[in-house]
Amino acid sequence: MSAVLEQFSPGTLVTARGRDWVVQPESSVGVLRLRPFGGSEEDIVTLVPALEFEQLKAATFAYPDALQPGTHDAARLLNDALKLKLRNGAGPFRSFGNIAVEPRAYQLAPLLMALRLPIVRLLIADDVGVGKTIEAGLIARELLDRGEISRMAVLCPPHLVDQWQQELSERFQLQAVALTASSVSKLEKNLPHGVTLFDQYPYVVVSLDYIKSERHREHFLSIAPELIIVDEAHTCASSGQGKQLRFELLKRLVANTERHMLLLTATPHSGDETAFYNLLSLLKPEFAELQVLGAKTDSPLRKELALHFIQRRRKDIEEWQDTSVFPRRLTAEITYKLTGRWGTFFDTVQEYCVELAKRTEQQEAGAHLIWYVTLALLRCVASSPAAAEKALTTRLQGSAADLQALADEETVLDGTADDLSGTDIEPAAQLEDIAYLQLLIEEAQKLAGAKDDPKLKTLIQHVELLLNDGLRPVIFCRYIATAHYVAEHLQQHFKKATVDAITGEYTPEEREVRVSQLSEAALPILVATDCLSEGINLQHTFTAVVHYDLAWNPTRHEQREGRVDRFGQKSPTVRTTILYGEDNPVDGFVLNVILRKAEAIRKELGVMVPMPANERSINQALIKAALMKRSQTARQPELNLGFADEPMQNMEVEWQDAIAKAKKSNTVFAQVGLHPQEVLPEWEKQQQLLGDESDVARFVGGALHRIGTPLEMLGNQVLKLLPEHLPQTLRERLKDEGMEKATKISFQYPPTNGCHYIHRSHPLVALLADHLLEGAFNDAKPLAARCAATITEQVEVVTTLYLLRLRHQLSVTRKGVTRQMMAEETVALALQGRSQPQWLADADANLLLSATPSDNLSREASSREITLALDYLRHNTAILNQLGKDRAQSLLDDHTRVRKITQQRGRGLRIEDVGQTKVQACLPVDVMGVYVLLPDSL
Repeated sequence: MSAVLEQFSPGTLVTARGRDWVVQPESSVGVLRLRPFGGSEEDIVTLVPALEFEQLKAATFAYPDALQPGTHDAARLLNDALKLKLRNGAGPFRSFGNIAVEPRAYQLAPLLMALRLPIVRLLIADDVGVGKTIEAGLIARELLDRGEISRMAVLCPPHLVDQWQQELSERFQLQAVALTASSVSKLEKNLPHGVTLFDQYPYVVVSLDYIKSERHREHFLSIAPELIIVDEAHTCASSGQGKQLRFELLKRLVANTERHMLLLTATPHSGDETAFYNLLSLLKPEFAELQVLGAKTDSPLRKELALHFIQRRRKDIEEWQDTSVFPRRLTAEITYKLTGRWGTFFDTVQEYCVELAKRTEQQEAGAHLIWYVTLALLRCVASSPAAAEKALTTRLQGSAADLQALADEETVLDGTADDLSGTDIEPAAQLEDIAYLQLLIEEAQKLAGAKDDPKLKTLIQHVELLLNDGLRPVIFCRYIATAHYVAEHLQQHFKKATVDAITGEYTPEEREVRVSQLSEAALPILVATDCLSEGINLQHTFTAVVHYDLAWNPTRHEQREGRVDRFGQKSPTVRTTILYGEDNPVDGFVLNVILRKAEAIRKELGVMVPMPANERSINQALIKAALMKRSQTARQPELNLGFADEPMQNMEVEWQDAIAKAKKSNTVFAQVGLHPQEVLPEWEKQQQLLGDESDVARFVGGALHRIGTPLEMLGNQVLKLLPEHLPQTLRERLKDEGMEKATKISFQYPPTNGCHYIHRSHPLVALLADHLLEGAFNDAKPLAARCAATITEQVEVVTTLYLLRLRHQLSVTRKGVTRQMMAEETVALALQGRSQPQWLADADANLLLSATPSDNLSREASSREITLALDYLRHNTAILNQLGKDRAQSLLDDHTRVRKITQQRGRGLRIEDVGQTKVQACLPVDVMGVYVLLPDSL
């Protein structure tokens, strides 16, 4: 049996059951995995040679038939079909044939860093919206396609589970299952007896809250996969109830020194020193010692950290020769005044709050938390009449536990929450069951609408301007009642628009469906709470963000805007607007003391620094200051709120301390990883080998034109595909892919809203390539002929184009284990002249693929010229064999280069830890097409 595998090693051709096959890497002794020659990955079969009626034989690929010439445009079409079908492409990366995204060059830097590590341990701390999910997905897919892992798990907060599952499926062809408290029971019902979820599903996305529990944690640790991706990793490193369990879980996972770990976060250092070094220790326990070393940037440990830590800000991306990655963010502020009945109502509630708080604090020991309750109520009043009514109507029991809950920073101060779904509920604020509260409730009900609500009126005016400029706005509110209130009145005013309010009332799945439905509207307006500030990407549909309610935590504002202003945004500009009351003390405090301070720091350092985690005494003093003052003067550039000196001084000290820590972190730890000059050549080479967006567009358009179903141009990079006019076999296969009816498509990422993005691994591309190649090999009159002779003005002497497919066998040995892989590539060679032929450079050969005919040639003359070109190959097979060997060496050089170990030598790593790669050409080379170009002067 071993002779069978040795004879038919991966990449070789065999004949079985009346057709030719390519042996796949998954083959083993006595069992072969075979892909039909010209077929796709979906056509792979498993075959046991010993059970076959006819013995397997080595096969060679037949030359083109000179008696069946076609036209020269078939050369480019056939070349594109062969190139775009490649899934195990040659070149420096194994995975790019299996991804459905066109990554930017800067997103390859983490991948190259990962490939230079024997065991991948990376902290990817790029800015919000840069594309950490894509960067992690590229690494995961590459490790899988290199055979270094077979299973993986993504651990993330609950609200990100669905997004991760979708990203892995749509972008990386990885069908992962979501494991949450609600989904597990359904999945377990369909499991075979004695099989666990982690046995059944190789790719899982797991809620951190689900897996950290004692019931599930131990089992997961016992069978955890070779690769773990942790999103929002900073939430697993800080102290606090529940978070400590997460950290302990990760510590035990990284204890296995063979396990690959990817940690993702946009805020690696949030001001908590201990949490930051906890995070670094998950890469390598020794990195925790950096806390003691401080600013010693030349320490060996600090230099080693640079191999595992990449952090880039938006401005760092500018050097990557791609100015179109991110939109330009235009910011503005709009204001309203507390006038009329609404101003009177606000003053009345404020006086009620302050007097009640003072009285309670004087009468009851330890009742200082009452100030948090009054702040919560006043924030509701400042938000909307609907939120005020809800808060005043909900009874608050005056227990210590209730007060403590309101004092929690995630409830009142908008602290960073791991799960945002429950933080948009209006707090209970009814403290005394008196008739006076009923009057306030009735007054709040009367204020609804733009007539008596100046805040709503200002919003409507601003949204009208945004819509007139062709923008699609997202309006973020603090509370559920406010979101519904705003959505209702916007819908009444903008009758042609489609308005929806999405809040924490809905499950993550329901939110995603509602966003998807809204994105199909011609004029969408989305009103949302902070449940959407993480987890669902909005950049494909929306182009403006309005902060209807100010968030106490500046990080929350960045998260909101980052849903729209991020990688994949098609608009060149994104508008963000802050709406605030110019004489509202709460808005004034948040704006001047927190948001503007945070923005000034961000401009200075280039990163967002979270609001300092103040002591409760400072918070209480600041809250008192915010509640006790109401500016009655006209609008000023900055409100003088008259805060007490001591709390403001303490607050300033806290801010300065946070700035100092951030500067220290930037100086000692921040680095941008690999530079463009190291990555861009690899990126450009991979695009040449596998094809880019322009190749996909040219191939699909040309193939459909040949078939007789050309695309319709709708403008702005949007085309229409009409499947009903395709041959029946193609119609049926496209129907299985959900493309049964007329479909809008785009070849550019991000696609225009409502369009299918057609990338190289999209089913449409694969189906068209299969259809053309099948016909080229089997039909008497193929759409993409394998040979042609053409008269053209683009050559001065007879020039022959040979279209070749090369197969290579890769063997990677690491720690005594050898893995077999296969790589394929399509190459166009050009031979100039016949008496003294000269081989042209690759670039010149590729240009000749698009040569334009200038005159006709008879069929007999075409066959004669093609025969001469084929005869040359038959008498010079050594040239093709040498080409195969040279390309195999080039592939080995690619793999060696991206996996170079010069940076790791001297750090205790052995060559065998990194692995050794061998590449062998599978000969003979396959001659796919022969195209003769004759000069027009003959």
